Amino acid sequence: MTAAFLHTMVRITDPDRSRAFYEALGFRFERELDIVRNGEREATNYFFSLGESASVLELTFNHDGRSYDLGTGYGHIAIGVPDLDGTLASLAQQQIEPEKPPYRVSEGGSRLCFVRDPDGYRIELIERS
Repeated sequence: MTAAFLHTMVRITDPDRSRAFYEALGFRFERELDIVRNGEREATNYFFSLGESASVLELTFNHDGRSYDLGTGYGHIAIGVPDLDGTLASLAQQQIEPEKPPYRVSEGGSRLCFVRDPDGYRIELIERS
């Protein structure tokens, strides 16, 4: 059996803010899908593509108004960008700021930094030149 990575799903509380955030990172909105049970819309799934990879991110909005605790198990999603400084300048125009300035984990390693989405999920941006 050969397995294949399909997507990552995170729960969100504000679809418009989340969509704007992920589109600012370069994700492309693909489609939305309502989940209907017993005649009522329970949730909406929003699917996003990145680069050549389709439907790699699923954002789920539950219509019952619940909030979420990020917990201690979630780490981050990592995204490669060709120009970290240019990416951060573009994000700053949309009021998206890094947690701290870019840095290298090891001598000669890639530059990276973290941003947070509207629900607090950490996104690692790694410069891939």
